Parts: sequence; C-alpha cells; structure tokens
Amino acid sequence: MSVWSDQNLDDKVVEALATVPVGSETEHHFGRPWITTYQLAIKIDAQHPEIATALGVDVGGLGTGRQVSLAQYLAKQLSARIKQGGEHYPIEGAFLSGTSLTELSFVSQDGHEIKSSMTNSGFDLSLFPPSLTMAPNQGYLLSPCPGSALLHHSPA
Repeated sequence: MSVWSDQNLDDKVVEALATVPVGSETEHHFGRPWITTYQLAIKIDAQHPEIATALGVDVGGLGTGRQVSLAQYLAKQLSARIKQGGEHYPIEGAFLSGTSLTELSFVSQDGHEIKSSMTNSGFDLSLFPPSLTMAPNQGYLLSPCPGSALLHHSPA
C-alpha cells in the first residue's frame, strides 16, 4: 500500500479543508476560502505529523535544501486524484498565478516562517477549496489559524 492509502489521506485532507477559517460569520457569495498547498501541508502536519514522518519529508519551502516536501507530495497526489476522479472526487483544485507575485510566506504551527519556493519559479501555485461534499458551514472556525498567508506583490 501507499502512504496515501495507509494514512487515509483523502479523509485527512477533507478534514483539514473543513477547518479553514472564514473572515466573518456571514456567508459570502464567493463561498469558503481556498488555501495553497503550503497552507494545507501546514494544517496536515499540525494535525497528523506522522504523515511527514512516514514520507521522510518536511512541510517544505524556500531554503530547506530539499527537492521533496509534504506540500509537493500533497499537490502531486491531489492533482492526480482530481484528474482521475473528476467531479466524483471530493476535492477540486485551481491555480494562483505567479504573475507579479514576489513572495508568499506562511507561518507554521510552531511559529516559523515558511517562504514558498514557487514564487518566481515559472510555476503557478496549487489551490484547494473545502470538499464539495461538505454541508454548508460545516467546520467553520472564526479564529486565526496557523498557515495564514502573507502575500507580497510587485506593482504593475
């Protein structure tokens, strides 16, 4: 079996996505916020550190000196599963354009800054929303959470 299957990662990803906080108590017509793969990796690592251990990786980020990471693993696996499962897969994906984006930083569970290695790489960043099969308002948290992103962009 694979780490994905052994660790039941489909359910753990859906669980992590269900805890993405919203900015206000009122429902917005845009729906729940999407998160980057880094934010997802931070949430998964905080809730289930055994996954990164089983893979032998860190959350990832610029300056880690490693070519593989939990963020990269999640993005690759989710992309393949979304493609294979289509509309029947409980998670969908999208991209955040790297155009005019010079830095994307995150705060890990333990307070360390993680900088995306994807900015200025020529690649777009993967984004994931809450599961399509979740009931509205399920899992909404209204407090700040680790993994909040700081976006910096260059003027147009």
